[in-house]
Amino acid sequence: MNRPNALASFGSRFSRRELEPPADITSAALRSDRFRLEREDDWRRLESIVSRMEGGGLKGVSDQDLLALPTLYRTAASSLSVARETSLDLATLNYLEGLVQRAWFQVYGPRKSLFGWLREFFMGGWSRAVQALSIDIGIALIAVVAGAAVGWILVDSDPDWYFRLVSESMAGSRAPGASREALEATLAIEDDAGGLSAFAAQLFSNNAGVCILAFALGFAFGIPSLLLLIHNMALLGAMMWVFASADLAYEFGGWLSVHGTTELFGILLSGAAGLHIGRSMAFPGEKALLEAASAAGRRAAVVMLGVVIMMIVAALLEAFPRQLVEGATNRYLIGGFFLAFWLSYFFLLRVSAPDGEADA
Repeated sequence: MNRPNALASFGSRFSRRELEPPADITSAALRSDRFRLEREDDWRRLESIVSRMEGGGLKGVSDQDLLALPTLYRTAASSLSVARETSLDLATLNYLEGLVQRAWFQVYGPRKSLFGWLREFFMGGWSRAVQALSIDIGIALIAVVAGAAVGWILVDSDPDWYFRLVSESMAGSRAPGASREALEATLAIEDDAGGLSAFAAQLFSNNAGVCILAFALGFAFGIPSLLLLIHNMALLGAMMWVFASADLAYEFGGWLSVHGTTELFGILLSGAAGLHIGRSMAFPGEKALLEAASAAGRRAAVVMLGVVIMMIVAALLEAFPRQLVEGATNRYLIGGFFLAFWLSYFFLLRVSAPDGEADA
């Protein structure tokens, strides 16, 4: 009579043991719940701040929340590290990973979209950076004028200097002693536009190389940058003498102005950007050397990004309008328009720096 009752009792105890979770799982769940409850308020606050910043930038975030953001981010990152080490429940771990990733972009990530950055760059960032280099641009301009004058004077005193300054491939038929007709033929328009796109690509590559070199040499206190400007402009001065000696100075100026007002301006800015870095290293002022060089490098980098755009424009102008537009006067009009545009954009456009950014 007692046997069935004993079996029933054993079966009941066996079923309860099957249904009850192991003690270590229960303990882990309790630890996870306690861990989450102790920190959940900070996580929720961080999530709320991040969501508002993702939705509308800084407009909907109070000063207190903005100041608390870095601390809350570090707290969440620390919680994620602990959760990974102690193998807390998967839901908490996934939540923290997503929260920390979103918060990282708000704390350390870019503040602007690509469109927003481009708009700020073209509507003030580029021109402000150029204006910050005004002293360096003035020095570079002196080097440019001096280089052209040196090239002219050297060739005028001894025509053999021309071949020391101008490579044979670049000179072609444009050399001292060439007839007026031969020189004038080099200024003539092309019959069609065939092959000019490849010519534009070649010119862009060459011009961009000169600009990058002028900028890169600035680390040596800017002296190599100035020497490179003088050398390149001496080449131009030598070529100007050749055309002037054949009474083609006006025609050569028009031919050159189409692209030259953009190209030479870009080369000038490149040299000034390199000089700006070198000058900041030589004369850091009240700032530490690395701090001064870093600030100058950021400004110069913005200028150089714009110079690349100018070189693309110059290459297109050199390959198409210069080769297809006839008449020195028409060419002067094109070159004059672009010169006026660049001067107005760089030195007449006055846009204050965005909030949080100091003017250079």
